[in-house]
Amino acid sequence: MTNAAIDIPNLLYTYADLFDAGDFAGAARLFDHGALMAGNTEIRGEDAIVAMWNKTVHLYADGTPRTRHLTTNPRIALSDDGLSAQCWSQWTVLQATDTLPLQIVATGRYHDRLAIINGAWRFLERRYLQIDFMGDVSAHLQMPKPAGDV
Repeated sequence: MTNAAIDIPNLLYTYADLFDAGDFAGAARLFDHGALMAGNTEIRGEDAIVAMWNKTVHLYADGTPRTRHLTTNPRIALSDDGLSAQCWSQWTVLQATDTLPLQIVATGRYHDRLAIINGAWRFLERRYLQIDFMGDVSAHLQMPKPAGDV
């Protein structure tokens, strides 16, 4: 038996812990029954999700992005049968590198659709809703070079 009040926040926190550890495959497996939505783009399947993160997130020599994702203020709406839920939460990304002092690099919001699958809460969909504030993400995200830049 699951306890949504504990298990759903734990799923959110597990995602953040795996991502911050640089375990993109482990984080992607949390979406085995779902997808990530970035704007109108759906990213589905472990390989596609890992490839997207590898393309966009800078990993350091220790194999991590040198970040701490804080997931806060989860608001959970449980279905009447208790087998599915929606969750709205906020995220804050902290980062420190050898050349970047500890700082907040961005904050934003998630909207998750979740369900109990094989006895455990799983993501059906995670929407990256919006970025509320963005600081210096140059050490976190692999930004494309502007056109014409050599």
